[in-house]
Amino acid sequence: MLKGLGGLGDMAKMMKSAQELQTKMAQMQEELNNVLVTGESGAGLVKATASAKGDLKGLDIDPSIFNGDDKEVVEDLILAAIKDAQVKAAQKAQDEMASLTESMGLPKDIKLPF
Repeated sequence: MLKGLGGLGDMAKMMKSAQELQTKMAQMQEELNNVLVTGESGAGLVKATASAKGDLKGLDIDPSIFNGDDKEVVEDLILAAIKDAQVKAAQKAQDEMASLTESMGLPKDIKLPF
C-alpha cells in the first residue's frame, strides 16, 4: 500500500481497523438498546425486563403477592428481579463485545474502550 514508507503502511492499516472497530462498536451499542433480558425473583412471581444496556423497560408482578402485611417482601422481590435483569444485561453486553472483538481478530477478553 504505502511501500517505501517503512511502518506507515502498517499504521494506516491499524488506523483503518480502529475506525472499523469504532463503527462496529457504535452499531453494537445501538443494537443493545433493542436486546431485552428478563430477570426474575420469587420463582417468577416478579419479572423485570431491561435492555442489554441495563435500562429498565418493564416490570411484571403476579397479583398473588399483594398482601398488605408483606410490603417488605414485595419490595425485596422487586429489587431482586431488577438486580437479576441488570446482571443479565451486563453479561449480554459483555458477550456481544467479546463477539465483536473476536470477529476483528482481537482477543475476546480485551477491555474496550482503551
